[in-house]
Amino acid sequence: MTNHYDAIETREPANREVELFARLPDILRKAMAAPAYAERLRGIDPASVTSRAALARLPVLRKSELPALHRATPPFGGFVAGPLGSFGRLFTSPGPIFEPEPVHADPWRGARALFAAGFRPGDVVLNTFSYHLTPGGFIFDASARALGCAVIPAGPGNTEQQFELIEAYRPAGYSGTPDFLKILLDAALAAGRDVSSIKRALVSGAAFPKSLQDEVRARGVDAYQAFGTADLGMIAFETPARDGMVVNEDLIMEIVRPGTGDPVAPGDVGEIVVTSLDPHHPWIRLALGDLTATLPGTSPCGRTNMRIKGWMGRADQTTKVKGMFVRPEQIAEIGKRHPELGRLRLVVTRAGESDLMTLQAEAATLAANLESELGATLRAVTKLGGNIELVGAGSLPNDGKVISDER
Repeated sequence: MTNHYDAIETREPANREVELFARLPDILRKAMAAPAYAERLRGIDPASVTSRAALARLPVLRKSELPALHRATPPFGGFVAGPLGSFGRLFTSPGPIFEPEPVHADPWRGARALFAAGFRPGDVVLNTFSYHLTPGGFIFDASARALGCAVIPAGPGNTEQQFELIEAYRPAGYSGTPDFLKILLDAALAAGRDVSSIKRALVSGAAFPKSLQDEVRARGVDAYQAFGTADLGMIAFETPARDGMVVNEDLIMEIVRPGTGDPVAPGDVGEIVVTSLDPHHPWIRLALGDLTATLPGTSPCGRTNMRIKGWMGRADQTTKVKGMFVRPEQIAEIGKRHPELGRLRLVVTRAGESDLMTLQAEAATLAANLESELGATLRAVTKLGGNIELVGAGSLPNDGKVISDER
């Protein structure tokens, strides 16, 4: 067990699935104690939601909706039951979106992500995520302390003072953005300061391209990536296998077609939707607006949960054409009206000084009048005219993109 945080990381996938969905009805009941969930899930019998198929029939709550919902019914849009005093800390993120921190141990589920990155009890961790108003700093702080680490609450910036802390406390680990890790390493080299105690890192919050990964590794730091949000905490993380990201425990992740709540086929790119099983602050089918795809099989590291490729772009591809918004939900509606089609993609370009839409559609067979019928559906759904381009089945890229604005 020295390579894994606990035994549940390596349980049989089928057993995990049974256990998660056995817990889900009670989580739904707790969620429905909050008025907004009670309204959104009206008529749903929690006892009947014991499978992925049943879960997929519940409505999706889009993260992009939260700012308006929180403004209308402050602070949490009616999605949190219980008094504010039952939480430990209260945060805000841009939007604004307001987030409460539950009071139980490891409320953001990050300890196992740090463990997978090589952090161990007794380590000293330099945490450079911000502690000001937003939860980022506290997500990694609470996770490290739940693992048994001592935390230097450094926050970002002020490299000179960071050097003093590093040379005094000799932290073995770093948590923060990959960008600031490079800034810190570069500034230390230029100033002749000793930051060599830092041997491992868990980074998040920004892109970590291979060129930067290689540079950080060459400087003696073994860095791993994590994917999380201010709402849910740690969602998925890299492991020593370096083969995708393993989804965290106590979460049910779905990958759905953008603009819908419909799960995609295994391996197809789609939007991340997460249901959390935290009874103190559950989320039911929260659509994050981020794209990914699942990887087949289990990780070579021995962890058996679902794996994803990592962040692959944004699912909210809403654009404006001739002054009117066109949304992924509308392209999904066109697909529902023409179930014989495969993937759809709306390409927006310019023709002279005018916007031009072209709906590309995968068609296994070219039925009579399909092009004209599809054109009529496009106009009916979007209130805009456009060209139709029928392509062969499997021709469009598997990248989750349903609207491609190429202007």
